[in-house]
Amino acid sequence: MSMLVTYGSKRGGTKGLAEMIGEGLRDEGFVADVVPVGKVGAVDHYDAVIVGGALYAFRWHRGARRFVRRHAAQLRQRPTYLFSSGPLDDSAGKGDIPPVKGVQALVEQVRARGHVTFGGRLAPDARGFPASAMAKKHAGDWRDAGQVRSWVRSIAPEIRAEVAHRV
Repeated sequence: MSMLVTYGSKRGGTKGLAEMIGEGLRDEGFVADVVPVGKVGAVDHYDAVIVGGALYAFRWHRGARRFVRRHAAQLRQRPTYLFSSGPLDDSAGKGDIPPVKGVQALVEQVRARGHVTFGGRLAPDARGFPASAMAKKHAGDWRDAGQVRSWVRSIAPEIRAEVAHRV
């Protein structure tokens, strides 16, 4: 089964999460392409799609939002999952964080099978406002590879069952 993991990321943290997801999917026996949202042409040759976006001031990455809207019809026809990257603390590892309002609207638009929020990352030398100001007090990496693997293991059987049912 062929999976697309695509992401919108400014500073690389969400890209890293997407790569972890891709690796987890491969460990589960899937073929997984990990591609930035701006480099994806079509999704129709994928059995399932996972779209991720970094959260900035409670808004999902613009490229990720545009990707979902542009491909909404195709995403509704296959198992689609969304993930957000953002909290600059350990809250994502302590319990489920629901999607922000704009992401919830996208979940509903494409009838996504699920959404998860993972911890984010902010480098101490982040550039640009407000990232550089935030980095002075909130620099760190809260991405949890164990949480990512656990999530991938939880959705893998759902994807297999739905794709097998469609064939």
